[in-house]
Amino acid sequence: MKKIVLTGGGTAGHVTPNIALLPKLKEKGYDIYYIGSHNGIEKSLVQAQGIKYYGVESGKLRRYFDPKNFSDPFKVLKGISQARKLIKKINPDILFSKGGFVSVPVVLAAKSRKVPVIIHESDITPGLANKICIPNSVKVCCNFPETLSYLPPDKAVLTGSPIRSELFSGDREKALKFCGFEDDGKPVIMVIGGSSGSVIINNTLRGVLPELVKEYKVIHLCGKGKANHDYDDYKGYVQFEYISEELKDLFALTDIVISRAGANAICEFLALRKPNILIPLSANASRGDQILNADSFENQGFSKVIREENLSNLELLDTIKYVLNNKDKFIEKMANAQQKNSVDIIMDLILKYSK
Repeated sequence: MKKIVLTGGGTAGHVTPNIALLPKLKEKGYDIYYIGSHNGIEKSLVQAQGIKYYGVESGKLRRYFDPKNFSDPFKVLKGISQARKLIKKINPDILFSKGGFVSVPVVLAAKSRKVPVIIHESDITPGLANKICIPNSVKVCCNFPETLSYLPPDKAVLTGSPIRSELFSGDREKALKFCGFEDDGKPVIMVIGGSSGSVIINNTLRGVLPELVKEYKVIHLCGKGKANHDYDDYKGYVQFEYISEELKDLFALTDIVISRAGANAICEFLALRKPNILIPLSANASRGDQILNADSFENQGFSKVIREENLSNLELLDTIKYVLNNKDKFIEKMANAQQKNSVDIIMDLILKYSK
């Protein structure tokens, strides 16, 4: 039986694409192992899938001054030593890395044990962890055509992001019942601010809610601790702080999505062919990767973008109307996207490069 080690962590975005590969890996007969950090978000997500999980030390790599910059390199070195022992013990045929700081010691350990490494880069420009790992890989998968210019030409493959198969099996009728909506033909808008929610998106949405519910139904994923029950009486509006199992059903009901521009989330919209309005995190609150992601999707005809600094009640209402009026054009562009069948493309690479 072939063996594969998956790695990646720090955020859910570094884990969920790995989880999306699990059904195909099992179908192909791989024995699957996961190496992550001792207490990162990846641990609970992976263990919930029944996958063998091992933790190693990982230090964060920073481009700014922090006292931990003096201690974290020693954590990385310790993590490499721990990962080498695990790689020797498991003796995998291949390693697939989704990135994040925990992936650095694991990738370096795999390379030292002559295990082929395939990396997936979510954003347009590689983050620091993947920049360190790329020279040690045989192939680098990516989500955006623009990313190809940042990668070694002999390693770069445009794949898109692996999408969880269950997202394609949503039930519209279940979603109507779950939300308490009547099936009256009104278009459905789903607003997503990320797991922690977005204050500016939440506030702007609530500011236009009286107008929106006249013409649309609104599903609002507002983030943990960010529900506002003053709006509970609006007919055609429902808010949830967090959604898990029901998300696939909500997608089946949704006509357009309003969201931040995290790479994995927008690749889900693309795979599901959901026209969308992207409001990326500002450069002040991030390294600017969401802005680049959003611009790429807009240039490819998949999305309409509102810059956070330009977000207003009127701008949001006008953009919703524009996207709904041009919904078919967005769907046609997404249907013809290069980034299709990502799980199959990545699986072909895994099969090809396994020892």
